[in-house]
Amino acid sequence: MTAPTLSIRGLRVERGGRQIISGVDLDVAPGEVCALMGVSGVGKTTILRVVAALEPFSAGSVVVGGVRLEPGPLPPQSRLGRFRTNVEMVFQGHALFEHLSASDNVTLALEHVLGWDGERARSRAVELFESLGVGHRADALPRDLSGGEAQRVAIARALAPDPVLLLLDEPTSALDSARRSAVAEMVRSLAGARRALLISTHDEEFAQACAHRVIRLDGGVIV
Repeated sequence: MTAPTLSIRGLRVERGGRQIISGVDLDVAPGEVCALMGVSGVGKTTILRVVAALEPFSAGSVVVGGVRLEPGPLPPQSRLGRFRTNVEMVFQGHALFEHLSASDNVTLALEHVLGWDGERARSRAVELFESLGVGHRADALPRDLSGGEAQRVAIARALAPDPVLLLLDEPTSALDSARRSAVAEMVRSLAGARRALLISTHDEEFAQACAHRVIRLDGGVIV
């Protein structure tokens, strides 16, 4: 039996003395697109941030690609190297560096974190931009990109190191209905033999169009 790409057990998250996540168990298999749904504030983004090692948790465990996170303070970045190559997150607001071109946003971490040479990093950026339909926008600054283009550049940046788990936070929040169906099709295409996707969304139609499985949260638990 194939091991899950993501395995969460007994996850609890507290913030300011308040329980945000109250004991979540969740597996996401290779090739699977799993959507987290629920009203705003229910903890969808919190789970994604915990899985991306951006937020600490108080109990339970998170395992991505065989690498385990434990409760307590976040480990120093020096100890997260292998974990960081396994999981990447696309934020709701894209979080692109405004002073860098689309291409430089993708190559920055490849060169300065993973140690790729410039030619290899640029080749990877070109490959991803072409596959995502934004090859003509490689030299554009984020402020000159449409919402959909900025989202695709952010996805290219996340895909660049070839993670086994891709996290997307509210990927349709800034898109009109015509573009949501195109994003749903693209999201399904991003899952593969070794990559799983976990998505937070409030968009029922989008979730039904792109996800193999929908998980609903309420009161910090799966319902």
